[in-house]
Amino acid sequence: MGNELTVAVLGPGGVGGLLAALLSRAGHRVICLSGEETARTLRTDGIRVRSGHFGDFTARVEADTHLREPVEACLVAVKHTALDAALARVPAPALADGLLVPFLNGVEHPAALRARYRPDRVAPAVIRVESTRVAPGVIEHGSPFAEIDLTGAEVPRIRLDTLAETLTAAGPATRVQDDETAALWAKMSFLAPMALLTTRYGVPLGDVRTRHRDELTALVEETAAISRACGGPGDPAQTLARYDAFPPSMRSSMQRDAEAGRPLELDAIGGALLRAAERHGIPAPVTAGVVGELSAGPGAQISGSS
Repeated sequence: MGNELTVAVLGPGGVGGLLAALLSRAGHRVICLSGEETARTLRTDGIRVRSGHFGDFTARVEADTHLREPVEACLVAVKHTALDAALARVPAPALADGLLVPFLNGVEHPAALRARYRPDRVAPAVIRVESTRVAPGVIEHGSPFAEIDLTGAEVPRIRLDTLAETLTAAGPATRVQDDETAALWAKMSFLAPMALLTTRYGVPLGDVRTRHRDELTALVEETAAISRACGGPGDPAQTLARYDAFPPSMRSSMQRDAEAGRPLELDAIGGALLRAAERHGIPAPVTAGVVGELSAGPGAQISGSS
């Protein structure tokens, strides 16, 4: 990899659009992959970012419906609910030796991606950010941070280090983590309780941590126990302390999806949590109750245990 990379971004939404714009502003060649209508908008107008942290700016990007040439990395920033259809835009032969970097919630996707692409080029990442696509090519970044953990059990370390340096220089503080399982479960342990309860009650985090504190605590403790059994971190007090430090107005992406009538990532988050609990014999009655209630609503589907 040289100093200037060619990076594809599959799904230029809240996360993908922000990363695409930041990388373009830093001088890299960015190809956004999306449907034709969105691609046409991006080719014409670029990506406009409104951010108190990174500033307000417009970045020029290329856009296409499919990956048609090799890239150093392809960032996958679609929702789980759209993953299968979106991956048709990235044929394995076109990606060739490029890194596939999924910014997906949950813990089950790396195995599926490794079965489809080169296993030694799949580099799962987790991002901590609040960023929303308010219109095609228009991104609002609301959090005073954007932090990425980059992993990849089978990826050559030099490839991970180079991409991490590129991302950090563009804006998001990026660290390479040696333990992929720990990195994915650290995100899951933090995300799942907040996503499930903000969506269940339709209120921001501040209301969840005050009006529904007991339920939040129980959910955090169950999730931590499941994480520990799977080889990840599990410190309920630390998770609750992080929630308490967040702005009370913070909402989860699952909650936003529910409010907009979009399909929920309930299976990738709640379903995966319950499947892991079942595999390891960890009781999770509060999690099961919340997931069951949400799965009965619109836009939610849960796969059977596997």
